[in-house]
Amino acid sequence: MKSRIHPVSRPVVFRDRAAGAAFLTRSTAESGQRVVWEDGRSYPVIDVETSSASHPFYTGARQVLDTAGRIEQFNRRYGSGAPAGEK
Repeated sequence: MKSRIHPVSRPVVFRDRAAGAAFLTRSTAESGQRVVWEDGRSYPVIDVETSSASHPFYTGARQVLDTAGRIEQFNRRYGSGAPAGEK
């Protein structure tokens, strides 16, 4: 790697406000706020609205689509679905 062209990577705490969870990871992001982590050291903290702790895809709280209603709507709009001549 060339020297002085890459951003500095440092430990940063990402705090999810929606779930109340926090993650310590490496990042190039900067922050003026700091927080004391579980190991007793102080790290920059970045507050985020959504993370894997609160996103519906990762938590399993996805919406269930009403497929029966969609099929009925399709049949009402385009017919019963039977091939032509078998009605």
